[in-house]
Amino acid sequence: MTVAVIGAGNIGSRLARRLAEGGVDVLLAAEDRGHAESVAQSIGNGVKAVDVSNAVANGDEVIFATWFATTKDLLAEYKPQLVGKIVIDPSNNMAFDESGNVSSLNPEGVSAAQQLAPLVPQGAWYVKAFGTLSADMLDARVTDAGEWPVLFYAADDEEAGNVVADLITKAGFDPVRAGGIEATARIEVFGDLHPFGGLNGRLVDRAEALQLIQS
Repeated sequence: MTVAVIGAGNIGSRLARRLAEGGVDVLLAAEDRGHAESVAQSIGNGVKAVDVSNAVANGDEVIFATWFATTKDLLAEYKPQLVGKIVIDPSNNMAFDESGNVSSLNPEGVSAAQQLAPLVPQGAWYVKAFGTLSADMLDARVTDAGEWPVLFYAADDEEAGNVVADLITKAGFDPVRAGGIEATARIEVFGDLHPFGGLNGRLVDRAEALQLIQS
């Protein structure tokens, strides 16, 4: 299994590291090839820096660790090449003001995932994952209680969801499915299952996560 991580910023670099530590072959790509090479070298563990087209072509799963608008553009640009692949989307559609305050750019009642999932070509599968924790929380190894931290994901296709759940496990997190794409607002920024939303900055373990999903 080879995972392509597009984007080598706060999210992409951490995901590449965690996946590589779990034994996953990672292709890391970014608009700035030199930056991707620097990050890949710092991670080691066989992470290989390539250009974006190479990563999309050779990744079995493609994680778009990019800003929402960039992800939209990349889904359009590489639509034919994504057929047969699992598209994994960590993005949150948000903006920061001069004071650092965060606001949502989504239309009322519509998640980022509900806008991006229809852009994935027929014959590919969309899964929301890896953006349901803040970037710094992707460095976490355990909860305060010493349990594996939960990383929520959402998928309409059960088989694709299971593949991503395996990647989440390899990255050192406990995967919990929040539901299908209709549930993605809950695990995006401001949602009740996101640390910046209803979790008040906390990591949760599996027992609490399963209770929260039912609430």
